[in-house]
Amino acid sequence: MQAEKLGLAMKDVPLTAVYSSPLRRAMDTAGAVAKYHGLAVIPDADLREIHVGEMEGMSLDTFGQNFAQFMVEWQTKGDAVDFKGGENLGQFRDRVWASIRKIVNANLDGTIAVVSHYFVTATVVCTALGLPVTHLVRVRIQPSSQTVLEFVEGCDARLLLLSDICHLREK
Repeated sequence: MQAEKLGLAMKDVPLTAVYSSPLRRAMDTAGAVAKYHGLAVIPDADLREIHVGEMEGMSLDTFGQNFAQFMVEWQTKGDAVDFKGGENLGQFRDRVWASIRKIVNANLDGTIAVVSHYFVTATVVCTALGLPVTHLVRVRIQPSSQTVLEFVEGCDARLLLLSDICHLREK
């Protein structure tokens, strides 16, 4: 229902491309956006969520305990701290930002939608604003929200809208 409301909210945006993480929920949401524009969703593996290694598949309780320890290390060691068997935040940022730059460069004259996940979106916002990726915990991204960045050649990216969920409110 949230994806459908997002698609409806974006139906009048003149999109020229829709990219998505290949994970099902993101692809379904991207499909809800793309259908109003007659566009196919372009999956991009580099838009998938951070690889948390050994924490993958843990119960929420166990994940929460391990994640709390990770956050303590993260505050002291920065983006070099990694999830055991997974990515560190620097690697993650580099992967995601390279994907965003590739997408932007391939669509210089268009308006694109990129559908992904919490850490991906927060990392893109931090990177676009020149903030260390360790600041991503200060950025709240709601499910099926709209975050808008403007990329102008020769300029830094500008954040125009952050985690807007007005379209999800009951009318």
